[in-house]
Amino acid sequence: MTKFDEATQAIRVDETTYDVCLDDGYGIGGPLNGGYLTAVILRAAVDASPHEHPVSTSTQFLRSPAPGPAKVLLEPLKAGRTTAVTRATLVRDDVAYLDTLITTATLGDVAPDWTGEPPAAMPPLDDCRSLPAPKPESNMTLNARMDLRFDPPTIGWLNGEPTGRPESRAYFRLAEPQDPDPYVLALAVDCLPPVVFSAGARGWAPTVELTWHLRALPAPGWLTLYGSGRLIGDGWFDEDVEVWDSTGRLVAQCRQLARLGRG
Repeated sequence: MTKFDEATQAIRVDETTYDVCLDDGYGIGGPLNGGYLTAVILRAAVDASPHEHPVSTSTQFLRSPAPGPAKVLLEPLKAGRTTAVTRATLVRDDVAYLDTLITTATLGDVAPDWTGEPPAAMPPLDDCRSLPAPKPESNMTLNARMDLRFDPPTIGWLNGEPTGRPESRAYFRLAEPQDPDPYVLALAVDCLPPVVFSAGARGWAPTVELTWHLRALPAPGWLTLYGSGRLIGDGWFDEDVEVWDSTGRLVAQCRQLARLGRG
């Protein structure tokens, strides 16, 4: 079992209850990453489903849970021949932290009938840059769990040179060797720095709601993440992320609504 699999495992207590332990290795300045928390919830929902894959996941982030023991409570809403729908709630001490609707199905390994092109051209991996190592006191533990290589202009904000557009592009893999799967994709869709950094904003940008779709099972190798936004205003912004696998196939799509932080 890899470190990521261990950090996201869900242990069945009964048909609708799973024990989990939230790992402090997935923190962003203290709060745990939303994609990581979603992956934990998906482990329980898929284990209880008659279908193998979480094809649609919509999460409301009610509050930020601390690392440690928690539970995932399931409420089956539909169990059909091709899909099942479950409501899953992450709970600690009888307090709900995330509320999620999950549709599961079983995807086949078939070529798409039609597909578009990636949103932008990426430079070769060797021409991309990693973020500087965070200071120990920052509690940015997530950085050590993954390997992100950025298209250099999209992290110009590090040097006071943002592009002026909400965007982020990077190659992604886990720091520990592991082929990507739907749970790794749940982390990948929420692992980029907020796209508003590239538009000139700074500060913590908490996610309010995140919806992502699993479009295909990813091939082994690096994933490519394309992040963008459409509107920043009144203290809010949106962020879209597409994930393409090593074969050039679109495997995940995500949109989230977040609050605009203050730097």
